[in-house]
Amino acid sequence: MYPLRRNRRLRTNEAIRSLVRETIITPNDFLVPLFVVEGQGIKDEIPSMPNYYRYSLDLLENEIKELWNLGLKSVLLFVKVPDNLKDNKGAEALNPNGLMQRAIKTVKSVCPDMLVMTDVALDPYSAYGHDGIIENGQIVNDKTSHFLAEMSISHAQAGADFVAPSDMMDGRILTIREALEDEGFTNTGIMSYSAKYASSFYGPFRDALDSAPVDLQDIPKDKKTYQMDYGNRIEAIRETEMDIDEGADIVMVKPGLCYLDIVRDIKNAVDVPVAVYQVSGEYAMIKAASEKGWLDHDAVMMEQITAIKRAGGDIIASYFAKDVVKLLNG
Repeated sequence: MYPLRRNRRLRTNEAIRSLVRETIITPNDFLVPLFVVEGQGIKDEIPSMPNYYRYSLDLLENEIKELWNLGLKSVLLFVKVPDNLKDNKGAEALNPNGLMQRAIKTVKSVCPDMLVMTDVALDPYSAYGHDGIIENGQIVNDKTSHFLAEMSISHAQAGADFVAPSDMMDGRILTIREALEDEGFTNTGIMSYSAKYASSFYGPFRDALDSAPVDLQDIPKDKKTYQMDYGNRIEAIRETEMDIDEGADIVMVKPGLCYLDIVRDIKNAVDVPVAVYQVSGEYAMIKAASEKGWLDHDAVMMEQITAIKRAGGDIIASYFAKDVVKLLNG
């Protein structure tokens, strides 16, 4: 029967494959996570995250300049807080001269047009490594939410463009949104970690910030009472829709690769940008396997990044951002 449909005609060579490709990766797709530490002259490689570093503020300046020159225009800041400043209530998080606040100002002073998002959670500041205040052996929800709102205001005052609550407390988006509005920060956005799963892929990240839950009697040993059960799908849509109703401007699915079905479900259900976090464990697996010679690093990296975008990720938070852009730039 003619004319015969031969789909391989569109795969004949790289020129035609590029011309008809449905999913294209560009520097504009990326949000770059950055780890910040106290001190001077520090560029400290994270052992479980090869070729990824913690930066002191002076060297953070150089990193920001390099990212901008590569075409990467958005960063997500995390801080490693000294142990002597940690407690159960995260008091250091509200210090106007704290590490996060100084990091925000550093980025904005070096590159005013760089979009700055900030991690809003208690775990870097908690003596127990949890995202919430602990009372009587429980993670208390509402007190934590109000504290996160205070933290968000502090970040906005320092110059953050977006706050990114990563805690999974119920109702915290509304609490943060109302607090920002009351303080006049009507243009400060919220990127909510709306579907954040209790995943085993976070280990290297917790090493980077020394923020793993401590193993103490009468203290929860994991985050399963607030992060989502990875067996659940419909709950993710419900959580995300509630966050949007409460004022989230961007919603996030975390982790990425094992949750691409969730990414597509949420993308089909909402009308705001969907971010996806390709987490530390996903990064570390590719690095380790490629070091062993078991995988082609760049090929697998690009395949996974493309899969995240193809599934519906409008924004990709990834430790591979620089590697990808350098590869794209040749």
